[in-house]
Amino acid sequence: MAKLDRLSRDVAFISGLMVQRVPFIVAELGADADPFMLHLYAALAEKERRLISDRTKAALASRKTTGMKLGNPTNTAEAAAKGRKISIDEADRFAQTVLPIIASIQRSGVTSLRGLAIALNNRGVRTARNGRWQVSNVRNVLARQFVAKLLL
Repeated sequence: MAKLDRLSRDVAFISGLMVQRVPFIVAELGADADPFMLHLYAALAEKERRLISDRTKAALASRKTTGMKLGNPTNTAEAAAKGRKISIDEADRFAQTVLPIIASIQRSGVTSLRGLAIALNNRGVRTARNGRWQVSNVRNVLARQFVAKLLL
């Protein structure tokens, strides 16, 4: 590898590799780097890891005291609510297109959910996700119709 700290910033890990005689060459140190040099550079890499951590924590604390909101700035609650609304609207639109077909099948005498699913599949009607109809799909579409009537 190019630099020892690209392998690890942990002296114990580097030492363990050397004890297990795992062959590795650090380009920065050359092929003739002895175990003492490797330990020394591993210790420096570990110290640098701690310094990086301390600097990062200090910078985040500084930003937090100035009132900056840390973490992902995306408002996930709003995004989730918006996504739910879009999903519900799409499902409602799909239900409105398929309900007349279901009503036609029901008028022909098929009333069970399983029978409706079979009839929809036989007619080549696909679900909203382009799948085959199951009892649960039919139940969900009919439930949307029921809820829509209650809201009127």
